[in-house]
Amino acid sequence: MITDMLGTKRLKVNLHLHTTRSDGRKTPEEAAAIYKAAGYDLIAVTDHWEYLPSGEIGGLRVLSGGEFNVGGGDAAQGVYHILGLGCSSALENVDKNSTPQAVIDEIRRRGGLAVLAHPAWSLNTVDQLLALRGIEATEIYNTVSDVGESSRPYSGHFADAAACKGLLLPLLADDDTHFYQGEDETTSCIMLDCPQNATDQQLLEAIRQKRFYATQGPEIHLLREGDRITVKCSPAVRISFFSNTVWAKNRCVKGKNLTEASCTVAPFETFIRAEVTDADGKKAWSNPIALQ
Repeated sequence: MITDMLGTKRLKVNLHLHTTRSDGRKTPEEAAAIYKAAGYDLIAVTDHWEYLPSGEIGGLRVLSGGEFNVGGGDAAQGVYHILGLGCSSALENVDKNSTPQAVIDEIRRRGGLAVLAHPAWSLNTVDQLLALRGIEATEIYNTVSDVGESSRPYSGHFADAAACKGLLLPLLADDDTHFYQGEDETTSCIMLDCPQNATDQQLLEAIRQKRFYATQGPEIHLLREGDRITVKCSPAVRISFFSNTVWAKNRCVKGKNLTEASCTVAPFETFIRAEVTDADGKKAWSNPIALQ
């Protein structure tokens, strides 16, 4: 665990990675050793259509998980990759021919958290999201999607468009590790405000309550006092605010060693979130907060 700049103890977590149980290039034991050495407190092994129960691998805690991909590879026909995190047992009543809604329902029946993975990579639309019931989080950044794939790792536009429709989902940053060649492992994570001995359900509830920030290294905290919104962060060269307004003053601050920036929101704004970028180009993302 680490203690952040506000004094909160946080778990370093990657909730999306693959192993030789599906299309990853490391065994679960090798993957766990890599993440443990990088200071992670928790991982979820999310192999395609392969459920791995909660437990421990090589001294690293593992949250149960799997990735359930529906729809093939043609985005025009609909592609859905759904993580099932914290499920109490395997999803035995669905397969690759199931609808995405059936997969979500099965995850929730087993007490799990259904996450829409890499929506930018999958070219998911907000209308597709609105048609689904039970998605409780999505990924704002997916590392492997920029490594030999489609170069669509960032889903900020999708997250903002969904928030404009009232869907202020928790925004995860995950590696989706496959290759383990120095580019897609131990890069993106969430820093979760949850005790180290928390139960699986307590971990899931902390995610639902957005008690984390997503990051590639920098620290970010989004604070509200009335119509004044403030970011506090580790040293950055850029602090940006995003909401349902397409333009407003003081929404992008640039400089050196920035550790704070503020803006005032208008009465019509319904949500806001923030991102920071450090001098090495690494980013951190807050969750969106409701303004009304």
